[in-house]
Amino acid sequence: MKKHIDLILNGEKRSVDVPSSLTLLEMLRETLGIMSPKCGCDRGDCGSCTVMLDGRAVRSCLVLAVEVDGREVKTLEGLMPGGELSALQKRFLRHNSFQCGFCTPGIILSVSELLEKNPHPDQDEIKEALSGNLCRCTGYIPIIEAVAAHTKREK
Repeated sequence: MKKHIDLILNGEKRSVDVPSSLTLLEMLRETLGIMSPKCGCDRGDCGSCTVMLDGRAVRSCLVLAVEVDGREVKTLEGLMPGGELSALQKRFLRHNSFQCGFCTPGIILSVSELLEKNPHPDQDEIKEALSGNLCRCTGYIPIIEAVAAHTKREK
């Protein structure tokens, strides 16, 4: 059975009819063509599917699409007005904070939530914010360094 839902996706009002069993991740990728959230584990363990739901980082593979009716969803695309990289994304580039890039959208969104709450987190707070995101390539050090540099606005 399909249900009609209305949401704000990356600042734009959207309406879609979705099966009641469809996850937010599936809706974003398969129905709406938003490709930044990735399906890594489909159990909420890896963080590759992280999106912002009403300003909080959530695992989109664990949220049913019908649950976002009337709510605001932001993906990595929503952090890139006009397709331009955000300052945080540029910092990740400068610090070589990703290799394959599979986990990067989820990490950027998790860090974005942290920075909204605390613009100047210490290293432990950065690590805590990243604790739900698995990265199998970088070893996390360049990611932590990029976030720390971003908060200090260093080059």
